[in-house]
Amino acid sequence: MKWLDEAVASGTATTPASPSRIAVFDAVRADRTGPVASRLLRLAHSDNPVVRGEVLALLRSLAHDGPWPEAADAGVARLTDSDEEVRCRAARLVVDAGRRDLALTALGELTAPVVRTVLAHALGARIAHLRADPLASVRFLAHLETLRAAPPERWPALDAALHADTREASHHLESLGRDWGQVLYRLGREQHTYTVTARLLADPVTRDIGADLAREACHDWRAAPVELLPLLVRHCGQSVSDAMAKALTTASISRAAMRAHGALAATVPFTPYPKARHPCPGATPSYDSASAAALLAAKPVGIGRLAHAPAIFGALLDSGPLTFRQAAQLYSLTFRWPGRMQALCAPLWLRHAGPPALPRLLAHITPHLGEYSVGEHYLACLAQMGRHALPALPAVAALIDRRSRIPVNDSTRDAETELDERLLAAALDARRAILADATAQPPAPGPRV
Repeated sequence: MKWLDEAVASGTATTPASPSRIAVFDAVRADRTGPVASRLLRLAHSDNPVVRGEVLALLRSLAHDGPWPEAADAGVARLTDSDEEVRCRAARLVVDAGRRDLALTALGELTAPVVRTVLAHALGARIAHLRADPLASVRFLAHLETLRAAPPERWPALDAALHADTREASHHLESLGRDWGQVLYRLGREQHTYTVTARLLADPVTRDIGADLAREACHDWRAAPVELLPLLVRHCGQSVSDAMAKALTTASISRAAMRAHGALAATVPFTPYPKARHPCPGATPSYDSASAAALLAAKPVGIGRLAHAPAIFGALLDSGPLTFRQAAQLYSLTFRWPGRMQALCAPLWLRHAGPPALPRLLAHITPHLGEYSVGEHYLACLAQMGRHALPALPAVAALIDRRSRIPVNDSTRDAETELDERLLAAALDARRAILADATAQPPAPGPRV
């Protein structure tokens, strides 16, 4: 087990994608009673606090595969560790390893405020009854969990209780602003989120909490950056705190916020979110009907991908109708698989088949408009179709009119917010192009080519 000891001590066992971590996960997942798992459980009691902390973090990651009583026991034994970070990791491990009963018992017996706060945070809804706990951070979390499931008539009283404990709770609960924002978002309380944020920002003691809540709001609500960016700038003070700088950076992702308040934001020092870089496409080859036909003749009928498809089929359609084989190839590209290629080829199929093909095309396109991986391509497709895409306007408008961000999955919350902003911009461009084309030239039925 020397390799395991070295991997834990060096930190490679907790480094994502490292060979050591992969080896540990494979071994423990294959046998939780095997030598690797047994050695990890013993290392949780090492004399070295760094090793103990690394092992507890690793055990917690492994515990996500299902309840692990032995790992939970190791966590319980370290709840009174001499090192605070070890104690906190132990608290999270006990809960994640499936022993919430032991965690709840420990919460009632321990006195260390940071560890009790971590336990309460990890236990979630199970601590909703602790609204009279002597520790403000536990009371705050208990009220927050109660608010999560409370009917609207109880909201004012719970709001007041949360405000009453905010200052004191923030000493031990670093995620207070983010946690509060997440609950308010799930309850759909957008305007109340802005009110709470303004109140927290106005108080120097709770200003950073307000900044955390503002950042969470900008991640959740499209209008939040426009609403909150002026408040963030106003309350920056002589120096910009780390929490405030992060909130300002997140708010700067919003195109609408920067259009409205960009000049104001420029008066305070922070790093704006970097503009998304789109890969620069290479030069598109030039095709005439002969070269396009020769290229397609070398491709199978059931083709799934085709570089420069718009240029190739465009050259053929410019010179006349497609042959039966060419039409079959375009059909395959348009209807077989959803994705970028379908979005590129749909306008070509409309050009080939005429308006009768429109309902089927839109039925394939509109379900994907809000998908962060391909939505921009489909929206660009609608923009290219112009007035023919008028029946898709309700779907485009629904994308634009959302109050909340479109759920996406990316590396960071800021990156996810940027993806939503890009989808919103693409939807606005599509609507603009469709309406402009419809105004310039009303649709007229055309013959099937």
